[in-house]
Amino acid sequence: MVTSSTHEGTRGEPLGRSGGRAEPAIPNGNAAHASLPARPRDRVLRAACVAVPPLWTALGVRHAAGTLRHYLRGTGRPYRVDARALLAVPAVRQEVDRRLAEWREAARALGEPGAYAADSGWRGVLITRRGSADWWLALRGAQYRISGTVRVHEGGSVVSDYRFQVHKSWNFDRGESEFAIPFTPFARLHETGLAREFTVVGEVDGLVDGADGGGRAEDPRESCPREGLLVDTPAREG
Repeated sequence: MVTSSTHEGTRGEPLGRSGGRAEPAIPNGNAAHASLPARPRDRVLRAACVAVPPLWTALGVRHAAGTLRHYLRGTGRPYRVDARALLAVPAVRQEVDRRLAEWREAARALGEPGAYAADSGWRGVLITRRGSADWWLALRGAQYRISGTVRVHEGGSVVSDYRFQVHKSWNFDRGESEFAIPFTPFARLHETGLAREFTVVGEVDGLVDGADGGGRAEDPRESCPREGLLVDTPAREG
């Protein structure tokens, strides 16, 4: 019979934890906020950037418009995105499904029915323009984490209840580029105080993965469903 308690893996850690990081933040080499003097061309660039979010909104890339607008506002406060919509992006969905498959395999390998804690730790995922132009412009990539419980039933069926979290240190990395467009001038907006880097957060609870391996959501609940809501603290880490 299925045990009522939730166990950890045989190595004293949740299933699927190996290879995942404890913390999601990734530092960059940009100068500190407002540590450099603003030049006329920095101000011209910022003025040009201000015109982009309304254009992107009109074109239907609202996630990208929201993150760029928040950067230019310069508050530095965390920015919440729609985690359920991000989870539907093919590259993200494939990554999460891969982790869920690992959970199922590891739980079955324990050899007995039961409920087992599982946690991917924080891992990176790249978002391509082909998969979603909107999320590619908005994030390009992010850190994600799934955590929950894997239940192995009599007969071998496996069901996982899990939570999906996303984290992104949103910035333009000095020295990098995309399609021959250098990021350094945009990084200077943060360094000169004309914009400010921030953290993207989001989460959705109540997700269920069935024994068929298809990652399907049942009664998903977001802690804060309003996209773009400014919050003073990042999403929960526990």
